[in-house]
Amino acid sequence: MAFQPIVDVETSTTFAYEALVRGPEGQGAMSVLGQVTEANRYGFDQACRVKAIETAMAAGIADTDARLSINFLPNAVYSPVACIQLTLRTAERYAFPPERLIFEFTENEQMASPDHLEAIIATYRDIGFAVAVDDFGAGHSGLDLFARFPTDLVKLDRELVRGIDTDRRRQAVARALVGLCADLDTVLIAEGIETLEEGRALRDLGIRYHQGFLYARPGFESLPEIAVAL
Repeated sequence: MAFQPIVDVETSTTFAYEALVRGPEGQGAMSVLGQVTEANRYGFDQACRVKAIETAMAAGIADTDARLSINFLPNAVYSPVACIQLTLRTAERYAFPPERLIFEFTENEQMASPDHLEAIIATYRDIGFAVAVDDFGAGHSGLDLFARFPTDLVKLDRELVRGIDTDRRRQAVARALVGLCADLDTVLIAEGIETLEEGRALRDLGIRYHQGFLYARPGFESLPEIAVAL
């Protein structure tokens, strides 16, 4: 696992660290994800949850106030209650509070059943986890997904962030999402931020939580420091 901070630009502190899959020598995610099949998807999903908590604890996340964000595969969850038990046992073993865990799913993933995803989200939130939808704006479902599934956080896709400082249309979309998320008590995170100009534009549009190479590249088995403050 590698970890990338999600930055609270109002306080210049780390709100959460996202756990990102890596190969054993730090190879990119695709070197691992390319080996996931229907047959091993469940085991892979379970192993990633355990590895994320174990590695984050070894890296010192318990000494911070940051949350831990873990990506999960909804299609690997055959039963929301049964499939979360290993995660809960792992968090308990390391004394990591469940309320500091965030589970992310991407709207790009083909959903076998919207009802099934709805049940997963409800179960996780009942336990005390937060749930985030990643890559919002990149998939085919868009606002339909946002309207149906009550997630706690929404991560604005990097394609909407790219060049937002000079693009009025992207600014208008982001501004509308800021208002929508405020109305729904949903945290909005902008990801894929690479330039100081993008970061400042997003901050001025009212987006408080940022993620991207501007602030820190993912740290392999480590929790990187924030490189810049706006």
